[in-house]
Amino acid sequence: MTNSNSVNFAAPRGFAERFNKDIKETLFPDDPFKKIKEKNSSWSRTKAGLKYFVPIFDWLPLYNLSLFKYDLLAGITIASLAIPQGISYAKLANIPPIIGLYSSFVPPLIYAVFGSSKHLAVGTVAASSLLIGSTLGEKVSATANPKLYLDLVFTTTFVTGIVQTAMGLLRLGILVDFLSHSTIVGFMGGTATIICLQQLKGIFGLKHFTSNTDVISVLTSVIKQRKEWRWESILVGVIFLVFLQLTRFVRQKKPKLFWVSAIGPIIVVIVGCAFAYFVDAEKYGIQTVGPLKRGLNPISIQRLNFDIKYISGPIRAGFITAMIALAEGIAIGRSFATKNNLQIDGNKEMIAFGLMNLVGSFTSCYLTTGPFSKTAVNYNAGCRTAMSNVVMAILMMLTLLFLAPLFSYTPLVALSAIIMSAMLSLIDYEKAYHFFKIDKFDFLICIVGFFGVAFLSMDTGLCLSIGLALIRSLIYIARPATCKLGNIPDSNLYRDVEQYPNAIGIPGFLILQLGSPIYFANCNYIRERTLRWLRDEEAHENVIEQVVFDLGGVSVIDVSGVETLEEIVKVLHGKKIKVALVNPRIEVLEKLIVMDFVDKFGKENIFFSVEDAIETIRFTLKESV
Repeated sequence: MTNSNSVNFAAPRGFAERFNKDIKETLFPDDPFKKIKEKNSSWSRTKAGLKYFVPIFDWLPLYNLSLFKYDLLAGITIASLAIPQGISYAKLANIPPIIGLYSSFVPPLIYAVFGSSKHLAVGTVAASSLLIGSTLGEKVSATANPKLYLDLVFTTTFVTGIVQTAMGLLRLGILVDFLSHSTIVGFMGGTATIICLQQLKGIFGLKHFTSNTDVISVLTSVIKQRKEWRWESILVGVIFLVFLQLTRFVRQKKPKLFWVSAIGPIIVVIVGCAFAYFVDAEKYGIQTVGPLKRGLNPISIQRLNFDIKYISGPIRAGFITAMIALAEGIAIGRSFATKNNLQIDGNKEMIAFGLMNLVGSFTSCYLTTGPFSKTAVNYNAGCRTAMSNVVMAILMMLTLLFLAPLFSYTPLVALSAIIMSAMLSLIDYEKAYHFFKIDKFDFLICIVGFFGVAFLSMDTGLCLSIGLALIRSLIYIARPATCKLGNIPDSNLYRDVEQYPNAIGIPGFLILQLGSPIYFANCNYIRERTLRWLRDEEAHENVIEQVVFDLGGVSVIDVSGVETLEEIVKVLHGKKIKVALVNPRIEVLEKLIVMDFVDKFGKENIFFSVEDAIETIRFTLKESV
């Protein structure tokens, strides 16, 4: 009985073949040209390439009036949300409110062309706005030197765009995956907390406030400035906040009335503007936004500032916000696509985000991505395609051309109430408790992110949380899963004896399953763990004559891994114990062949399955007897 024909010992593929396969998998995983290869038409290939890299060419030719009816309603709805959010979040970044409105005009048009999600709504986000404000504030004061500060904001947006576009072109979406779900929950919760506390300046009507973002500094500043507290501002702020929370309560109780919550912020802004205009709110200490000029986005490419004295700020803020914006935008896009059994390409989304931030930095916009609140409203409003972003952009254009001055009366306390209401929903207590119940390490990662952001700084908290997540990953890598297999009675199946206590060990055999890549970081552990398994068997007076390694779960192996296998074989042979390998994958088998391991080890000792190995070895032993 032999198994030599069961395992494919074909000659290893050449470097060029393997390299081409890897490049194709990396750059074109879904092969946009596959369907038209037989036609051999350059125009067909060009159209396929355009549809793949510029998604608007895929859906626009099929667009019709019935789809537009839904996108029109959705676009109007998200535009009503974009106006108060744009003004509010610009305030967080310490930039003129008009920049927030500019940022809802150009970027949505870019995303409609290059974005792959049907539901994502483009806009500014609170976390990135605050991070930009706090990071650049360490370099330049937004009040003492507003022009230079705004130049650095545009430069930060440019850096963000470069990073995001490069990551998309190089298919580096895997880097975003290092922001684990527990990290994002902790970061967003901590950010929401400090953003809420930052709004106490507007709620209390304070004129002097700390530039720091941590909880201690903010609360200390509020208490120290209690002489500036204005009860009028507090009263108006509480009324607006209660109203907004009531609209959210209505949406939760009756999801079909989602539009009530969606139009809540614009109602607050309109009522606030009317109140400030007719009552002359400034007399009562209720500050307003101030002048907003009519007109579309001015060109800002000449304002990008790469002065060596300041560039570290935009680079630092740009890299961090690029990762955060990508993680939030891609995760949100995927979650809504899943609801409709659709898929989006994360790398295409990176390119779309990168291009809209690059173009945005040239047209007086600051960082934009796909915020959850606006995307949820877009989805619930029934959007069908990215045309809803175009509708929103057109409405924002009309606002900039004709209505912008009207919003100059917007009370800052109204903006503070809008921001606080939006942030309260981002503190996900239930998810943190879920982590605590399911996985304590995930809970630790979440809590470290939350308290790090809240009590230290946003980037410090994020780095601490990512660091813990990486430590956990390294533990998994350095201590890969290995288990002893036994036979399930009355079957040909071999399973982990710890998971299946009824699995029976085969007399004379030690069957071990390796379930991880074998390389320099874990090969020593695998060698030690194998010998420990053997010592455990000897301690139970089980005579082991054959060790079988199931390599089906080993995806790759490096030189150190192959050398470790050779050492294990030598040690076991020294103990008069034979060794067999089962089901090595193509990448592993090729490495074993190239390094002459197979020739030394013997093809007859490599088997197709555990069952095949057991039967063949038993038959060989029986024949030898």
